[in-house]
Amino acid sequence: MAHVSATRSRHMEIRGAAALASVAILIGVAFGLSTLVTPLYLIYQQQFGFSQITLTLVYAAYAIGNITALLFFGRISDHAGRRLTALLGIAALTAAALVFLFASATPALYVARVLSGLGVGIASGTGNAWLAELAGKGDKARAAMIGTSSNFVGLGLSTMLSGLLAEYAPWPLHLSFLIYLVILATAATLIWFTQETVRRRGSFRLGTEEIRPKLSLPREIRATFVAPAITGFGLMALVGFYAALMPAILSQDLHIKSHAAAGALFFELSAVVAAVIFATRHFASRKSMMWSLALMVPASGAIVAAQISGMLWVMVSATAVVAVSAGLGYRASLQVVNQIAPTDQRAAVVSSYFVCCFAGNALPVIGVGVLLSLAGMTVADIAFAVMISSFAVVALIFAWRTRR
Repeated sequence: MAHVSATRSRHMEIRGAAALASVAILIGVAFGLSTLVTPLYLIYQQQFGFSQITLTLVYAAYAIGNITALLFFGRISDHAGRRLTALLGIAALTAAALVFLFASATPALYVARVLSGLGVGIASGTGNAWLAELAGKGDKARAAMIGTSSNFVGLGLSTMLSGLLAEYAPWPLHLSFLIYLVILATAATLIWFTQETVRRRGSFRLGTEEIRPKLSLPREIRATFVAPAITGFGLMALVGFYAALMPAILSQDLHIKSHAAAGALFFELSAVVAAVIFATRHFASRKSMMWSLALMVPASGAIVAAQISGMLWVMVSATAVVAVSAGLGYRASLQVVNQIAPTDQRAAVVSSYFVCCFAGNALPVIGVGVLLSLAGMTVADIAFAVMISSFAVVALIFAWRTRR
């Protein structure tokens, strides 16, 4: 049962189910900033006058912040504590939202995307490690379900909110970020009072060893880590492929200019992912990962089919297939990582997993943008659909051969 108890640290401490909810809100709000801007890209493009390749690079700049955070700060919460590190992530998210709010030229978008990636990277590694500890040793499946579903709920709600405000409210490039800052302040307040699960001896000093770029993966778990890592990379490549193409397919192929429509489609993706995560929470992790990899092939093909057909129902169907694949693989792969990670290196191992995820999320976006400038949209999209499908098949064969 959730309860609040007094501690010696001069403030009340949130524990139990309320603590799990607070950290889940942190993860959802953090990831929400990454897609809050999605329905606004076309407005920025019109106002700032940049090209499609620039739009692609702005989108992909997010991964620079993600991977920087996980390389340099992935291990800090194992030493400094979950709460302090989470607040560091919130500070980066606040800075990103402020840069978006006052952006007046394209360079500001690059800075804001890098800062948002930095904040999400810190919050995701810390938050998921925190959930695993709050849930208890015997309930890693519950922690993975909460972490993955809150991630996509945050993505979906923020995109829908931004799309609706951009379409129907004043100040389309400002109002969403003002509301986001209020929500982020609420999340920061909850985190300040949430139970700390890392016990430090004495004061913590941030030295070069703690922020030296390093992926921490103990030798004894490396073989087991491969399967969830390649699943995370693949499913995020698929989601990145979808996110990169969805706005262009809506505006150019389906001739739907509504910003709210873009938000609604991404909300569909997130809602289906969250539903799949909940419905399959008792499925075996390895079986779920293999089904996720198998579904990547028809999912990537469905995205291209939506573009070629120019039909809304095909796009809606493609969104659902992508969501089922992502929901199956994300929960299962993160659950395996939580199970195999040593207690004293949990955040470091979870951060290594997210490096694979964020790298997979960025590569299709960059690749589609480069090929788009060289060979045209249809050729670029087909090429990357084939690439993702090939990766999924190879990963599926590997997972099958190494099953235990």
